[in-house]
Amino acid sequence: MRKINLQRQSQSTASPLLKRSATYTLIAVICGAYLLQLVVPTIEPHLVLPNIDYLKATNEWYRLFTVALVHAGLMHLGLNMYALMVLGNPLEAAFGKQKTLIIFFFSLLTGSLASTYFASASSYSVGASGAIFGLFGALAIVGKRIGVDTREIYVVIGINFAIGFIFGGIDWHAHLGGLVGGLLAAQLLLNKR
Repeated sequence: MRKINLQRQSQSTASPLLKRSATYTLIAVICGAYLLQLVVPTIEPHLVLPNIDYLKATNEWYRLFTVALVHAGLMHLGLNMYALMVLGNPLEAAFGKQKTLIIFFFSLLTGSLASTYFASASSYSVGASGAIFGLFGALAIVGKRIGVDTREIYVVIGINFAIGFIFGGIDWHAHLGGLVGGLLAAQLLLNKR
């Protein structure tokens, strides 16, 4: 009986940060960064993702990740954070916090690499869309593994790609790179289980 009480006590004294959802933590950090940029707008140019030549010349490789902290307005931020919440929570239930974060950041990296490689010298990218598409890919892999009909996931991915081609200014390279990254990361993590 005493052993059970000690376990309960150790569970209740765990750090609140460890109990927190990885998905909601990502949302809080990204939204916090957006608010900070509203207060201090001079930060934004140091976080956006330029083309690969700029990255090579400046060695500012951190921008492959900080791009997720910058969004082109409140609607862009809101849509990405809603998608992160809808996709992140079921993935966190399937993989756990750490593996969900691995999928998110690997997808962000692959999406950013595709974006920066194909970017023109005068353009730059913003947003967490590459990572979001990676979560779509991971959800498709998990759904297939557990026997769920994944056609709806593919339709949503297809619609989002179509939107990227219909409306200008959307970086479909980042979306494709993130999707591939999410598919790979999820497959590798599932094979390790």
